[in-house]
Amino acid sequence: MSHYIDIAHASLNKYDEELCGDSVQIIRKKDYVMAVMADGLGSGVKANILSTLTVRIVSKMLDMGSELKDVVETVAETLPICKERNIAYSTFTVVSICGNNAHLVEYDNPSVFYFKNGVYKKIDRNCVEIGDKKIFESSFKLDLNDSLIVVSDGVIHAGVGGILNLGWQWDNVKQYLSKILEVYSDASDICSQLITTCNNLYKNKPGDDTTAIVIKVNESKKVTVMVGPPVLKNMDEWVVKKLMKSEGLKVVCGGTAAKIVSRILNKDVITSTEYIDPDIPPYAHIDGIDLVTEGVLTLRKTVEIFKEYIENKDSNLLRFSRKDAATRLFKILNYATDVNFLVGQAVNSAHQNPDFPSDLRIKVRIVEELINLLEILNKNVEVNYF
Repeated sequence: MSHYIDIAHASLNKYDEELCGDSVQIIRKKDYVMAVMADGLGSGVKANILSTLTVRIVSKMLDMGSELKDVVETVAETLPICKERNIAYSTFTVVSICGNNAHLVEYDNPSVFYFKNGVYKKIDRNCVEIGDKKIFESSFKLDLNDSLIVVSDGVIHAGVGGILNLGWQWDNVKQYLSKILEVYSDASDICSQLITTCNNLYKNKPGDDTTAIVIKVNESKKVTVMVGPPVLKNMDEWVVKKLMKSEGLKVVCGGTAAKIVSRILNKDVITSTEYIDPDIPPYAHIDGIDLVTEGVLTLRKTVEIFKEYIENKDSNLLRFSRKDAATRLFKILNYATDVNFLVGQAVNSAHQNPDFPSDLRIKVRIVEELINLLEILNKNVEVNYF
């Protein structure tokens, strides 16, 4: 499938618990995505151990091609027994997507919500009995704008005994999701809205561990970033042409790289005075390029912004509303589904520490750190070095 499988997940710990009793595992490969969510018995440490073991076992075995029967039996035999209730118990839901074919496995979690182009559609489920467990399986096709939302009990119980006597209820969640899908297209925004609403219903004191995974089929949003000059000067024109022929947004990082692009395209580099930040060099304009920034300092600051974003699990970009070069670069990369880095390996002597080996160039290490952060956010990243 040429479209992008956008995935986001978020959790609320039960009030006064340091660990969440729900666990999520995402596996992403080329043309293949698997999302596993498990809800451990109870809450706190025990529940966290149960759910963590479950998602690790289920995702690993299914990813390796094991039969569902073997997976369920392994989970049952592996989970520790709860001394209080004398059962080993963790529910789980698995969504695997290969191409445009989706396969769903559900065990004792709330039913997955499926929206076809924003409109709710009932999933035809087949019941499979494995031992004393009833597992529901289903297979179907996914198209552009389709959504799957996986939730734990904490979502449909939100507000129970407080704002809502009987909790939010599955049908009410379905109606809510149909409304926010009309407004939001990115999985992170949908997930953030859902979890924030749950927290509000709980009056900021969740009565249960609460988790949601949002899977959305979106159009691919591509960005190509040229960082620094190539080692060989005779490759300048080739790299710039590769940049200009790429689909989507185009970014140039580094003063020397900007001069190369300016020379090859015969376009001026115009430094912006619109926003001045004492810690971050200003961005610039080149006709045909969406963003031009300085190199190492801006990239390092962008890395810091991404770390803050990931640490806070905050999908509301309003808090990152500054207009400096690093924040602009963050917004472009966070917007992207596919990022292609064209990394020049020419050494800038001004960026070197004589105590380090020559191959530990600061620029390359910062780019590699940025790539790692983008992969944590499930971006498709490609890197070409020159």
